[in-house]
Amino acid sequence: MHPNNFHLREYDFKTLSEDFPLLKPYIIQKFGKDTIDYSNPKAVKLLNQAILKSQYHISYWNFPDKNLCPPIPGRVDYIHHLKDLISTGKNQGNIKILDIGTGATLIYPLLGNALYNWNFVASDTDKDSIDNAKKILAENNLEDAIEIRLQKKPSSIFKGIIQAKERFTATMCNPPFYKSEKEALEANKRKQKRLKIDTKKARNFSGTSNELWYKGGENG
Repeated sequence: MHPNNFHLREYDFKTLSEDFPLLKPYIIQKFGKDTIDYSNPKAVKLLNQAILKSQYHISYWNFPDKNLCPPIPGRVDYIHHLKDLISTGKNQGNIKILDIGTGATLIYPLLGNALYNWNFVASDTDKDSIDNAKKILAENNLEDAIEIRLQKKPSSIFKGIIQAKERFTATMCNPPFYKSEKEALEANKRKQKRLKIDTKKARNFSGTSNELWYKGGENG
């Protein structure tokens, strides 16, 4: 992980549960340490909600169970590395980032603003995701820092989103990288085996098709 990532250290479950009491019933003891059951999607979601509230002062962060729950430490890492990249450029003034495919959770704009006070435009092709992201934005009173735009043409990325004479410091994207549902399921089975998770479910994580796979996968 990036050296500036707060999550280099182990989770402080005591503090997390104090700041976000809904997590407390899901904390278990394993190998003499506090943890959660990472095969339980509800426990994982609550942990990430607790992290956002405790460490990043994001009081409201909710989304339908069908949507992918992004692990906060990894998303924080992305923001820190982007900061390093931006710091090597000439533009050190007001930072404005375009997040392509922000999803229902709006996670990168939330973290980028919390960590570095960046401004964002966040786009997505899915109307339901846009609506949920707007609710998160409003509940956290961040409308002045983050703007959400619906991409009406799924085949386009910048066209229809970037306005005339609009400039961005950087664009970012965390796209679907599996090429099919089958590949996503196979990857999850390998992960379950590695973590010694026994589950009867096809996969122990959520995520809609547009969040998880795209024709051609990472090369699509």
